[in-house]
Amino acid sequence: MSRKAEQLEAAEPLPVPVYDDHTHLNLDDVPEWDGDDLPGLAEAVAALDAAQAVGVAGVVQVGTNVADSRWSAALAEHDPRVLAAVAIHPNDAPALAELGALDDALAELDRLAAQPRVRALGETGLDFFRTESDAGIAAQVASFEGHIEIAKRHGLAVQIHDREAHDAVLHLLERVGPAEHTVLHCFSGDAEFARRAVEAGCHLSFAGTVTFKNAAYLRDALEVTPLDRILVETDAPFLTPHPFRGRPNSPAMIPVTLRFMAEVLGMDLAELGRQVAANTEAVYGQW
Repeated sequence: MSRKAEQLEAAEPLPVPVYDDHTHLNLDDVPEWDGDDLPGLAEAVAALDAAQAVGVAGVVQVGTNVADSRWSAALAEHDPRVLAAVAIHPNDAPALAELGALDDALAELDRLAAQPRVRALGETGLDFFRTESDAGIAAQVASFEGHIEIAKRHGLAVQIHDREAHDAVLHLLERVGPAEHTVLHCFSGDAEFARRAVEAGCHLSFAGTVTFKNAAYLRDALEVTPLDRILVETDAPFLTPHPFRGRPNSPAMIPVTLRFMAEVLGMDLAELGRQVAANTEAVYGQW
């Protein structure tokens, strides 16, 4: 049995269906394709089948560049368990800006955003961990603002990547005005930041990191987040929850994280699942 197969069998099924708010079913270089011959389709369907078997009814498949976003939109058209988010990752924005290609990339995202099963711009945002130069940060800001503008134009949500940029993210949202729905993907702040983000209108999406032994601050943040603002995600293939760290993550691991969250909150698992599913549909619409 492969390590991945062993992992997929590890999660006990959920009592109610929920959604993976943020996953990457294909992070390889996406080649050009024609018609219905979508590269990586069999692997994606297998992951979706495994997730559905444990109560994960659907996923938001997230793009990180133009090719990946096209693939995400195409997968969403192919499989009713998938909605798509399209974006340029903030860490890629500086290179595109330097090449003079950022505007063209945003224009392609604008085109993709018109498709009915594309429901979010993301993951966009700010990453001050990998980008420190003034020019790089300016490019990230311009890209982030462009994504928000597209989301507003199409009435879509925004999924935000925020790494070591908490204050800057909230200040930008205050300055330009948020989209109708804003999600802090893989929430990484403490309880104080959670309160500020909720006050700014954000939903907080918790990943497997909330289960990590050194992440008490995330559990504190979860406890102060209103129930109607909580989402759950895998960020697969990254951030596999404890006790399965070291293995590739997948949407089938959502039950592990959600069970842990229910324990932290002292809630019935089915009750939390119904609430999180309703929150997810409120942000992205029906699958």
